[in-house]
Amino acid sequence: MEYRTLGRTDIEVSVICLGTMTWGEQNTEAEAHQQLDTALAAGVNFIDTAEMYPVPPRAETYTLTEQYLGRWLKKRGRRDDIVLASKVASRADWLDYIRDGHICLDRKNIEQALHGSLERLQTDYLDLYQLHWPDRNTNFFGELGYRHSPGPSVPIEETLRVLGDLVAVGKVRYVGLSNETPWGVMEFLRLAEECGLPRMVSIQNPYSLLNRTFEVGLAEIAHREDCGLLAYSPLGFGVLSGKYLHGQRPANARITLFERFSRYSNAQAEEATEAYVALAREHGLDPAQMALAYVNSRPFVTSNIIGATSLAQLQSNLASAELALTEEMLAGIEAIHQRQPNPAP
Repeated sequence: MEYRTLGRTDIEVSVICLGTMTWGEQNTEAEAHQQLDTALAAGVNFIDTAEMYPVPPRAETYTLTEQYLGRWLKKRGRRDDIVLASKVASRADWLDYIRDGHICLDRKNIEQALHGSLERLQTDYLDLYQLHWPDRNTNFFGELGYRHSPGPSVPIEETLRVLGDLVAVGKVRYVGLSNETPWGVMEFLRLAEECGLPRMVSIQNPYSLLNRTFEVGLAEIAHREDCGLLAYSPLGFGVLSGKYLHGQRPANARITLFERFSRYSNAQAEEATEAYVALAREHGLDPAQMALAYVNSRPFVTSNIIGATSLAQLQSNLASAELALTEEMLAGIEAIHQRQPNPAP
């Protein structure tokens, strides 16, 4: 397993991060604990979760993922062996069951969210605490074409000062962003510099063969500012495995169960997926492993967040860390990308 430095910190994280958003919805607690044991045995030391998980978010399952992880930590006693990351939910009228529907990134919400996460995770601190999405109106979760609409929002400096206080008292070691835009990242970094506040060490955004929009604007920031990408949805909800091609809907698979996850299932994405799957098979590779290996190989990526609903999937995904793509395979990927760029942003 390869390890990379998290921003400008002294923390080394595995190139593969174990994502947890299926725990409590598609995975039982016992299965979650098996995944954790398997991932750590393979050298993974980075675990990512969120107060909102599992996904799709529902009032009935809210916080189950952190609870499962916390009970594993208590049972195994391996807190010092992992880099633990979680996220605070931001402004969203569709999450009316979180803090009475008045969620935003102000002091009251962040402190209450962190306290709840620490209690559920049965730990005194988080290594990385991330803002799950921007508090302001902007484009994220696949929305393109920014349209300016000021709306209500907590000032970024106010949010950053709250995080600074949490770092100062030792409840959080480092802070990061998620689903952010280039302007947002640079504003957080500017204010951190000007006000002597904690610097963002990472940005967790979608990145895959079907969505390389991070490369426009954000990749340069990741390099120049040492604010690396924690890539989520590297398989596009499993689409890049090829298992959904030609209308297939395997039993208990994510898109089969939850039709709302259509972000990676449009006609252009299916066409591109078919080409990527064919390329992988031409070279004797598993399509999912090729897709993950590509993400692993990008120099602006700090860690690749994989998720799995079975141990077989997890073991296959973990093996991508050992796969090096040849120049010929990389050229093939670029040729497909040029024909069908970012079909599922």
